[in-house]
Amino acid sequence: MEVIIKPEQMAEEIVNALEAKQGEDIKLFDVRGKSSVTDFYVVASGNSSPHLRALVSEASRHMKKVKVKCFRSSGDPDSGWMVVDFIDVVVHLFSREARAYYAIEKLWDGSEDQLSVK
Repeated sequence: MEVIIKPEQMAEEIVNALEAKQGEDIKLFDVRGKSSVTDFYVVASGNSSPHLRALVSEASRHMKKVKVKCFRSSGDPDSGWMVVDFIDVVVHLFSREARAYYAIEKLWDGSEDQLSVK
């Protein structure tokens, strides 16, 4: 019997995986009903290209354990921005500099939709 994991659980699992690899300033946004793309966005920073690569690898590995496949990933750690799409949860991983430049979380910052991360 295949286990179906809910989007909320997926988001929590991803946050846990990023925390395990020392992802920085992890933010989780609930955009259900506000985005036609996904239910949750996770935004985090890495301190170097190898760290970004490790964060993507850990998130993907962790999700594979709970039987969730990555739909698509894009970006290059050297560019400072990588995206991992699990359909119900989209993960944006940035270098500190790229995150400050793109300020993607300002799309949702200050809203009641930001969920607390441990």
